[in-house]
Amino acid sequence: MKRKVGRGWSHSKIILIGEHSVVYGYPAIALPLKNVEVECQITASDSPLIFQPDDTLSTAIFSALEYLNLKTANIDYQITSTVPEKRGMGSSAAVSIAAISAVLDYFNQTVDKETLEQLANQAEIIAHTNPSGLDAKTCLSDHAIKFIRNVGFSQLTVNLDAYLIIADTGIHGQTKEAVKKVEAMEEKSLPILHRLGNLTEQMEQAISEKAVASVGFLMTKAHTELQKLGVSIEKADYLVFEALSSGALGAKMSGGGLGGCIIALAHNAIQANLISQHLMEKGAINTWIEHI
Repeated sequence: MKRKVGRGWSHSKIILIGEHSVVYGYPAIALPLKNVEVECQITASDSPLIFQPDDTLSTAIFSALEYLNLKTANIDYQITSTVPEKRGMGSSAAVSIAAISAVLDYFNQTVDKETLEQLANQAEIIAHTNPSGLDAKTCLSDHAIKFIRNVGFSQLTVNLDAYLIIADTGIHGQTKEAVKKVEAMEEKSLPILHRLGNLTEQMEQAISEKAVASVGFLMTKAHTELQKLGVSIEKADYLVFEALSSGALGAKMSGGGLGGCIIALAHNAIQANLISQHLMEKGAINTWIEHI
């Protein structure tokens, strides 16, 4: 039995630490962003939905239909999203999860989280060719996720009672180009990647001890190493500097780099709002604040 409207939701995610070093076997830590969301609504249509093979959203919807043993369906969709594309915030994974959930809801079906994740990752192949699965995993999780390539995922409890500010540079991230840039450094990148890996391990320890100041310090140290890899950009560096100048405990670029977002850590909500406002005045095109 169909519903009049099928609804699905997902939140986004951000990388706290471990960018690029994760490609070389070191851990990365990602956080769910519960206040940055995607909603999808599925409604009836007079004509069947047409599959668009190069589109992540289309692939997500048809993955859900295929799971239901339907080749197509007379449906239409509407996406409402506060997650910007190509900023390292898991936009394609969040949209895929919301769309799949909405299709299943429309046809009055439910699946477990593992199946939903599998269906979302099928769509993620369109967006990222060979996705690690970290985006979908974190967008489906209420907890931080630690990921080690060829090892897997584990949940982390983050209870710092602090505030993370995410600031959008307004420039599309270029993960593939950034990865190639690191590869081109060859052996010169190895000590930098090793230091990034060590910083991630120290971060995990600091999180477990609720050492907020140490978490901030490690964020800034990681940004310095990412700069050495050449994957940051001038505007990200500038916003990191401005965040620190306005009282952030730490700040860094987040994601693949060559664009995207920066993140900054604040002790309390008042400080977080001041930093957020300052970053907007200094050129960020949007900011979000997450209690972590």
